[in-house]
Amino acid sequence: MHFLDQAKIFVRSGAGGQGAVSFRREKYIEYGGPDGGNGGKGGDIVFEAVGGLNTLIDFRYTQHFRAPRGKGGSGSNRTGAGGEDLVIRVPVGTQVLSDDKETVLLDLTRIGQREIFFPGGDGGRGNASYKTSTNRAPRQHGTGWPYQEAYVWLRLKLLADAGLVGLPNAGKSTFINAVTNANAKVGDYPFTTIRPQLGVVTRHSREFVIADIPGLIEGAADGAGIGDRFLGHIERCRVLLHLVDATGEDPVGAYRTVQEELDIYGAGLSEKPQVLALNKVDALEPKEVARIARKLARAAGGDEVLLLSGAGGAGIDDVLDRLVAAIGPAEATSVEATASAEGDAAEPVPWSPI
Repeated sequence: MHFLDQAKIFVRSGAGGQGAVSFRREKYIEYGGPDGGNGGKGGDIVFEAVGGLNTLIDFRYTQHFRAPRGKGGSGSNRTGAGGEDLVIRVPVGTQVLSDDKETVLLDLTRIGQREIFFPGGDGGRGNASYKTSTNRAPRQHGTGWPYQEAYVWLRLKLLADAGLVGLPNAGKSTFINAVTNANAKVGDYPFTTIRPQLGVVTRHSREFVIADIPGLIEGAADGAGIGDRFLGHIERCRVLLHLVDATGEDPVGAYRTVQEELDIYGAGLSEKPQVLALNKVDALEPKEVARIARKLARAAGGDEVLLLSGAGGAGIDDVLDRLVAAIGPAEATSVEATASAEGDAAEPVPWSPI
């Protein structure tokens, strides 16, 4: 399945049905009077967060969504049928933004969360409701309230408990493959990861979700490399695992580059708790590894530097234990919240493309 984390769509709620103009005319009933019913309410536009989805690819092929309008009223004081609500199913973590991408209109963070985006128009009044003591035979009626429509952007921010950051070739994909059931592409060249990857880690009878995003380089905030567009997927993470390549030309410089890009991006990423790990230590002599670790610890303000080899397996347990401690109670992790609520989402009314 292709990964898509942004999509522009058009939504329109249903207009209200018009009221009826009708008069009761029956044999032997001298004063029938007006009996036109009200129109029905138009359908609402509703967004619902559902489990089992992690991409917006469906919205590349269906981009227009229109709820049905209400039916008109009729004689005998019969109210028109209301239009069915149009429920648009989106992955958990989806935000609905205005057309200019400046305003977040909805933020769907829980499975089963349903939010009315545009309410349908109310139905118009029938002529029976206009009857007064001085206007015994009204012929006016309401046409119904109009629909609401807009172009909006959908932006997906994946829900994960821990996020991987680092320069390209820092070993992030190798690490996530080693600790989860993910099958991230691994290669001896930069940017083997071109889209976010999610995996579920099991540790000490605990499960949590870890996210791998494409590597950052200097100038990512200005669009260098793949840029920083995928950093949004780790905004909701509770802890970041910062991997530094021990075999790189300047491990300390690599650490500082990533930290600067996180700071430029904002959204509180640079203030999130971090677990700092020096990766690929099995490729160097122990004395060299210790020297690099000391320099890296000084650059990180005295934070502990864990030694790791994602390919060889050394140090993985220590890193996972540190992540589990930083994430917190088991009942609060993303993967367990998702699993517990996945069967609760109601079946939506199929949408109708314009």
